[in-house]
Amino acid sequence: MEYLALLVDLVLHVDRHLAALLAEYGNWIYVILFLIVFCETGLVVTPFLPGDSLLFVAGALAVGGGMDPALLILVLFVAAVLGDSVNYAIGRHFGGRISQWPDSRFFNRRALQQTHAFYERHGGKTIIIARFMPLVRTFAPFVAGMAPMDYRRFVAFNVLGAALWVGPLVMAGYWFGNLPVIKDNLTLVILGIIALSLMPLFIGWLRHRGEAARARA
Repeated sequence: MEYLALLVDLVLHVDRHLAALLAEYGNWIYVILFLIVFCETGLVVTPFLPGDSLLFVAGALAVGGGMDPALLILVLFVAAVLGDSVNYAIGRHFGGRISQWPDSRFFNRRALQQTHAFYERHGGKTIIIARFMPLVRTFAPFVAGMAPMDYRRFVAFNVLGAALWVGPLVMAGYWFGNLPVIKDNLTLVILGIIALSLMPLFIGWLRHRGEAARARA
């Protein structure tokens, strides 16, 4: 329960944690953010790390001058591209064994299966679409490596997806994150970002339930 409480606090109060890290470590914040995004996109055991909300809050913090927005976008873009590339390589070389791991707090087997089904429906576009979907974002490059998708094709989707994900979210935080109505209700905004990110998964779940019900009928 303590682990879960810490995770919820990290996700819902990423603004407080980032602000404290920026105040304490200064320019090392770029390294910290790089590692968070790299791990969230590159390791199948860390899908719980904040993604969309992290980018938004980082952009908002850049307004105060503690971070350069252009450098921030570049660092996070590189982290996202490298993270997916490493995840693809892991899936290609070790996917068969990892996919047999039991479900645990460190490995979400069901999310992997759902991502595989999503990949079967959407193919290479999954790499772009998944950038905006928690859990799927972590497992999509892994599944692409297992498939295996042609690497040159994967790289094209990877780079485009990272650019569409990082740039707009960081700049949205930079432009709107410090507006009084946003700043005073940032926890609600973060919850809204998470809800919007999870909406495609929820719709897919409802569609799957509908198809299963029609099959039984």
